[in-house]
Amino acid sequence: MEQVFAPWRIEWVEREDEDDAIDGCPFCVLPEREDDRESRIVARSDRAFVLLNNYPYNPGHAMVIPRVHEGEFTALDERALLEHARLKQRTIRALSASLGPDGVNTGMNLGGSAAGGSIDDHVHTHVVPRWEGDTNFMAVISETKVIVEALDDTWERLRDAFAEQAGARVDGDDEAVRFSLE
Repeated sequence: MEQVFAPWRIEWVEREDEDDAIDGCPFCVLPEREDDRESRIVARSDRAFVLLNNYPYNPGHAMVIPRVHEGEFTALDERALLEHARLKQRTIRALSASLGPDGVNTGMNLGGSAAGGSIDDHVHTHVVPRWEGDTNFMAVISETKVIVEALDDTWERLRDAFAEQAGARVDGDDEAVRFSLE
């Protein structure tokens, strides 16, 4: 299925500095970078973070990712599991408050490439907002998905919704919202 969107990609196309390339697991590298907005991280806790998907199924398509580099869900320790689950709850609340979807899909691709994920060595949960009628003739007839909002705009809306939640801390305009979930 083709997707029609990406006005912000011109920045990537015209980039001169190769330092932005990700060397290693993106889910390990991105949270170590200075600029959360540029990395598309909207929320963080000690053991997990929320990242907007660069190739979303729908506006607001986010991933909740444990900080520990682990490909097996069953190998996550209890604290990582609990914090991942709590941040997933907050993500669903933030999506509901900021985008008002009719529903939400959550899912994990477990079992390596056979499960269909492109990153199979770092556990993550996809959280995808859904609206009545979001599958329409474009997807059915022309195999084209239309994304109606730029990722930068989604980042702002979702970050603002996270910031409104109890226990949220915001340190700067380009920083993710921070939570202590213990």
